[in-house]
Amino acid sequence: MWKWIGLGLVGVLAILAVVVAVQPGEFEVKRSLVMQAPPAAVFDQVQDFRNWSHWSPWEKMDSSMQKHFSGPPSGVGTSYHWVGNDQVGEGKMTITRADAPSRIDIELVFVEPWQATNPTAFTFAPEGSGTRVTWSMKGKSNFVGKAFHLVMDMDKVVGADFEKGLASLSHAASVGQAH
Repeated sequence: MWKWIGLGLVGVLAILAVVVAVQPGEFEVKRSLVMQAPPAAVFDQVQDFRNWSHWSPWEKMDSSMQKHFSGPPSGVGTSYHWVGNDQVGEGKMTITRADAPSRIDIELVFVEPWQATNPTAFTFAPEGSGTRVTWSMKGKSNFVGKAFHLVMDMDKVVGADFEKGLASLSHAASVGQAH
């Protein structure tokens, strides 16, 4: 009897391993919102990491988060390192491209609770009397990441945070908050 239970368990694990292995090796999370502010106003909110405290959904999850800014005040080369609670973890963002007022690319490096590097981008396109802002993040998934994505949908989890952030960014850009 134990032999059959053992064989059954091995079979289930083999099937699970195949299911995990055939999952996509990459993911993308993307959200857009039309904001009633000119592209330059929204661009300025994103390119200066000190402005993120006004609109970033993660800043609201840990009011005592430790932050360190380095490089120029904004644009290419500016960096933002944070260490926070279990909800925000630890990581660093560095702007790698800033084409005013249409695009910002960010290298997003997570240190804790897991390690990953995710290219992130913001695009700003005039639409009607406002700006369509698109926030996207891409990533690669190893075997463990693929298994994780079976039980946790990155698009739903991170996408919800992007939606909250875009709504707050819209408000911040429309009132012109700065530092």
